[in-house]
Amino acid sequence: MADIKPTSGGGKCPICGRPTELKYRPFCSHRCADVDLSRWLRGAYAIPDEAEDEDGERPEPAADDDAEPGPDRH
Repeated sequence: MADIKPTSGGGKCPICGRPTELKYRPFCSHRCADVDLSRWLRGAYAIPDEAEDEDGERPEPAADDDAEPGPDRH
């Protein structure tokens, strides 16, 4: 009996959706692995800052009426 190596990693490539190859797992090819690496290096997978809303804009700070007046406030 010959040893049969499965070519599929048992999942789908996260880049293109094709079946994965064991050699490039979790991707299907060297190309998709490179696309993923490029996205990491560009910062496309960065976790957004907590202070940013969904549009990527920072909300205005809330006015604090109980704050002590500073040098600018009278």
